[in-house]
Amino acid sequence: MDQDGRRAPLRRRMVLAAPALLAARPGVVQAQDPAVDLLLVLAVDASGSIDPDEFALQRDGLAEAIAHPAVLSAIRSRPRGAIGVAMVEWGSPGGAATVVEWMRVGDAASAEAAAGAMRDAPRSRQSYNAIGDALVHAGALLAAAPWRAAERTIDVSGDGPDIRSIVAAPTARDALVAQGVVVNGLAIEAASSWRDGRLSALYERDVIGGPGAFVVRAEDRRDFARAMRAKLIREIAAGRGATG
Repeated sequence: MDQDGRRAPLRRRMVLAAPALLAARPGVVQAQDPAVDLLLVLAVDASGSIDPDEFALQRDGLAEAIAHPAVLSAIRSRPRGAIGVAMVEWGSPGGAATVVEWMRVGDAASAEAAAGAMRDAPRSRQSYNAIGDALVHAGALLAAAPWRAAERTIDVSGDGPDIRSIVAAPTARDALVAQGVVVNGLAIEAASSWRDGRLSALYERDVIGGPGAFVVRAEDRRDFARAMRAKLIREIAAGRGATG
């Protein structure tokens, strides 16, 4: 912990590495790798406040949303008719984990494959509650994506604010926005001690950023699928321009 100095080296490495990770450019894309309309990282709360039943509801909600016909319709409405999706779990300071690597979604079969991967991925070990470090991790994941896309978005969903990040959420957010990344939020209000719009307000202040960035509220974890579906449709369909 911080008190005995064991986390100090990690903190220094994260602070020093964050600008380079967030500023990194995607690698060279091979000729056979087509571009996509959007690269989307789903950064999901897996912290200690999420019990197994809530965790299952959250995973099922993600899977239901990505494979929903309305989401597929939004994807098909775009010029290339495909997006790249990866899933990250966050919680521990410096401990965000990629649990589903990049998958290309452009039809019902690929959407069902992504949904299955989201349901079946082993839960990562997380404590609480480091949103800023999740953004650093998601930024590095975007930089390493196997496809080109002019639109890059990170979705942060959770039931609490950023309280333990090594790189504070506003700092990580601002660096990402400077690189052209949009950060949106899904605040699970009723599952949180930050109810009555307070969590959404904190996400608006500290987490989201970029052109058109927004926060969607889920009334509880059973409302997660509806809220995620609405958010995906909104950000996929409202593209900011054709990919390069």
